[in-house]
Amino acid sequence: MPVSTSTSASSSPLPDSTDPEETPASTTAPADPAQDTETVAEPAETAAEPAETAAGAVETVDADPAQTEGGAAKAGEAAGEAGDAAGEAAGEAAGTTGGAGGAGGAAKARWWHWRSRHPRAARVVWWTVTVLAFGLVLGALLLPNRISGLQVNRFTRLPVEAIIGAALLLALPRRPRTVVAALGGVLLGALTVLNVLDMEFTEYLGRDFDLVLDWGLLDDAQSYVADSMGRATAVGAAVGLVLLVVLLSALMALATVRIGNLMARDTRRATRATLIAATAWVTCSVVGLQITGMPVASHRSTDTLVKKARQVRQTIKDEATFGKEVRHDTFGATPAEQLVPDLRGKDMIFTFIESYGRSAIEDPVMAPGVDKTLGTSTQALAKAGFHAKSGWLTSATYGGSSWLGHSSTLSGLWVDNQQRYRSVMASDHLSLTKAFKKTGAWDTVGVMPGIQKGWPEAKYYGLDKVYNAFEMGYQGPKFSWSTMPDQYALEAFQRLEHGRTDRDKPLMSEIILTSSHQPWAPIPKMVDWDSLGDGSVFEGIEKDGRKASDVIADGAASKEEYGKSIQYSVTALTEWLERYGTDDTVLVVLGDHQPIARVSGDNASRDVPISLVAKDPKVLDKIAGWNWTDGLKPAHNAPVWKMSAFRDKFLTAYGSTPHPTG
Repeated sequence: MPVSTSTSASSSPLPDSTDPEETPASTTAPADPAQDTETVAEPAETAAEPAETAAGAVETVDADPAQTEGGAAKAGEAAGEAGDAAGEAAGEAAGTTGGAGGAGGAAKARWWHWRSRHPRAARVVWWTVTVLAFGLVLGALLLPNRISGLQVNRFTRLPVEAIIGAALLLALPRRPRTVVAALGGVLLGALTVLNVLDMEFTEYLGRDFDLVLDWGLLDDAQSYVADSMGRATAVGAAVGLVLLVVLLSALMALATVRIGNLMARDTRRATRATLIAATAWVTCSVVGLQITGMPVASHRSTDTLVKKARQVRQTIKDEATFGKEVRHDTFGATPAEQLVPDLRGKDMIFTFIESYGRSAIEDPVMAPGVDKTLGTSTQALAKAGFHAKSGWLTSATYGGSSWLGHSSTLSGLWVDNQQRYRSVMASDHLSLTKAFKKTGAWDTVGVMPGIQKGWPEAKYYGLDKVYNAFEMGYQGPKFSWSTMPDQYALEAFQRLEHGRTDRDKPLMSEIILTSSHQPWAPIPKMVDWDSLGDGSVFEGIEKDGRKASDVIADGAASKEEYGKSIQYSVTALTEWLERYGTDDTVLVVLGDHQPIARVSGDNASRDVPISLVAKDPKVLDKIAGWNWTDGLKPAHNAPVWKMSAFRDKFLTAYGSTPHPTG
């Protein structure tokens, strides 16, 4: 794409060429704005005469592309000869300069030659490139940071940043103008990337991209794609995105340089246009003029940069503020004997179901199937002697970053970003699971089928043993991101820990179920518990299931399959409890966050259901004051707490005595 084509000494060695900024509009020099405005060193004198001859002929045909076509045909032959002469002259000049400069001169000479022979095509190219340049710049300045904002009326506005940029470029000499224009283009490319990141983060995590904290999540995103759609797809996508960012920045820089050069060719006209645009912007701003509901006067890019700057300052400030919260712990100094005395002798299980949110229970598409499963499971548990109470928690995260939901629930702190998570994991702030370990009255274990590498967080959670994806004997297929079906993970927990008869203490367990993790394809199916074996029984189920690529970008299919995945996880857990639960089993089961916006819907709440299940009626009596709903399905108006409130409420309900620290 020709975005800078020189007509001065850099393309045709004219010893007497002048800077277009200093040339009056009435000069006979070529007026095509596609010309480069820079002038390079004069070539050897031996090339001067043919260059001048060529230039004289080229000037005849290389007028402004907006000129009429009258005389173009008559000039065709002369233009061709002129192009040949110009090419020969530039070639000779290139020979004298050598290196990259010579190659550039030859290329520009060839462009002159082609343009002189094809004036109509040259005009089309010139206008196409010019329109694209303006379109790229204006599009970048007006691009929203929400997918829902990609509407025509967002791009029919007048950006003040374009007016300020035009004024700045008009005020600068040639070389500084080129540098500033190029840097401005790169900045626009970066701004576009940030807006796109905001779109995707809002779609998946319900929030904007954090310039300080979220770069590490891009690696997690690549891992997710690799697990869901294959490593080759993930690598190809990563390489493609990097190339796309580089290309975008380069095109933006070329576009802004081209616009700057065009303005410099006729500063009087460009200045007049800039003043008119500025006056129009001020007028529209003052009177509040709108087109289809959007203000004409825009400062969208400025607002974005200001917002990002504030976000960075807030992130840095939050680290110090949150540090004080971490050091204060209501139960930090509570003696071991005063922690959860009312649960002594109970096998305590804290289970998180991936992406189990309020939408699963209340969305009209997904709710019928999920609610039916919750009702059936409640009845089945009742027959086995278990009863449940349920409420709502507001998650600290949305759409992903499950570990933030886990840590908020168990730490009693609002952990809504990676910086806070790192601070908590490095602290002595008492986690709910570690409270059981601190008593010395429980063995503690974690079942983490989603963990596929080292997990130092086990120390913070007070877990004596953690079973990761490779330590449960599973030999069956992966189900997209999920390394194994929930049913198998629960059976492995029974075989490795819960079913042991040589234990002299009750067991406290933290279990993370992953079958309801996006992209929700393929989904496992329940099999006979006695036929689980090493998991090979799932081979045919995985093979016959839907492909992740068929679901991942389809909103309707995602909703349907998400609902099925929640039904599967709930069924697997409750059947396990019916089969292996005892009089001393106490289960707390909850979601970690809502599914992504494509499934939960725009502006969905962050609420997740939570249930406490037990056979011993005394256990449920302890939380009677919580006013939770009977059964596994919380009522729409059941109490809603922040996740960070659960730890203290749970510890208090079961007899723990506060002894604050910090």
